[in-house]
Amino acid sequence: MTESPENPSLDTLPSRAERVERGVAARRRTPAAALAVYEPRPRSALDLLERQAATRIPELVPVRYGRMADSPFAYYRGAALVMADDLSHSPTTGLHTQLCGDAHLSNFGLFATPERQLAFDVNDFDETYPGPFEWDLKRLVASLAVAGRGNGFGRKQRKRIVRACAAEYRETMLYQAGRAELPVWYTHIDAATQLGELRDVLDSSTRKRIRKVLDKSWGRDSVQALSKLTVLVDGRPRIVSMPPLVVPVEELFTASGADQVHQGLIERLLGYRDTLPPNRQVLLDRFEFVEAARKVVGVGSVGTQAWILLLRGAGDDPLFLQAKEAQRSILADYVDGPSFANEGERVVAGQRLMQAASDIFLGWQRGADLNEGTQRDFYIRQLRDGKGSIVVETLNPDLLALYGRLCARVLAHAHARAGDRFAIAGYLGSDDAFDDALRGFAEAYADQNEQDHAALRRAIDDGRVTARLGM
Repeated sequence: MTESPENPSLDTLPSRAERVERGVAARRRTPAAALAVYEPRPRSALDLLERQAATRIPELVPVRYGRMADSPFAYYRGAALVMADDLSHSPTTGLHTQLCGDAHLSNFGLFATPERQLAFDVNDFDETYPGPFEWDLKRLVASLAVAGRGNGFGRKQRKRIVRACAAEYRETMLYQAGRAELPVWYTHIDAATQLGELRDVLDSSTRKRIRKVLDKSWGRDSVQALSKLTVLVDGRPRIVSMPPLVVPVEELFTASGADQVHQGLIERLLGYRDTLPPNRQVLLDRFEFVEAARKVVGVGSVGTQAWILLLRGAGDDPLFLQAKEAQRSILADYVDGPSFANEGERVVAGQRLMQAASDIFLGWQRGADLNEGTQRDFYIRQLRDGKGSIVVETLNPDLLALYGRLCARVLAHAHARAGDRFAIAGYLGSDDAFDDALRGFAEAYADQNEQDHAALRRAIDDGRVTARLGM
């Protein structure tokens, strides 16, 4: 084993005190107040977005622009590359951990664990990559400021919300730094338990709303997806066509071409199978392939290859899988880090490291593009398994503050699990200078985001960018 500060051998692990001092030294080099700084610079956000669009399905790029144009918050969701480019020109702590890479409010949510508990955690890892811990947190707090503006909250309300989020992260990291390794690794948030803990601070109508979200999440599984996405044709389920958002393989290719695509998908499933643990391979083998369709997902991901695959068990029980293209992380251009033979493996490795529990069908695959023959990387997971999310646009100030704190807590759990929690805690300290710095940054970046959103709208109006609105 090659020793390095990031990967020491077992007999040379630095002490807790040495690791804390590393964080303290980082704070001397880059004081917390420096993290508040955001200085706009000459750059074109639209040029960066168009660079991304070059690798995407051309007919879906207007859908992406249309979704981003909907509001400043929708724009923010799709502009992770733009923010990564901006952060690369900002002061940094130099304290790295595994990052989500796109830790905005809507990339946290509910999902069912293998133990059949409903957990709340980070749930999007398309851009996961090692980098400065504060980049994830800056992405999170800025999304709170952007969402707060969209919801009509005043400046004082937004500052209180953002500051509470930063403080929650700092206090959670300090707590995790005082715990042993295994408890830190196993830490997770059980959604039902969390609701019980909030019972005394939530009114009855709010508790009912949250309970409705939990109940709805439990109902989101492959059986529910079957009822929503398919119809029976000659006694067999067929995926409903809803172009351009859902398009079955048969509509994308000629009859002979569709047969070849289906065969290619089956071969892909065999390759994906090899990335699963042996016990999960046994489970997958109990299903047979039925049909597939291209499906548009998210905001920032629109235009990348994304497929839903319907499988069927011996008792006609359905299993919906989602195969989503994994391109190079946006962070890889801005920080030094590992290279991967398969970007799908990068996503899976990052997700398994950051999440307390992950989908039992999470794996990866590489195959030729079904249309042009280009090799593409994919990661595969269940389409729906207790997945649910909060509609940020419906939250009042108190609920947005609670939600922001919850997101900060699970982000701190993930960073503590994946990185040096002692060094990060040493940097954060027990005072509130870090909280104040993040509060200042969030408002400054929300200003930048509004300007970038307005520039996209102008480009659409001027005809430089083609957008399909309302999709």
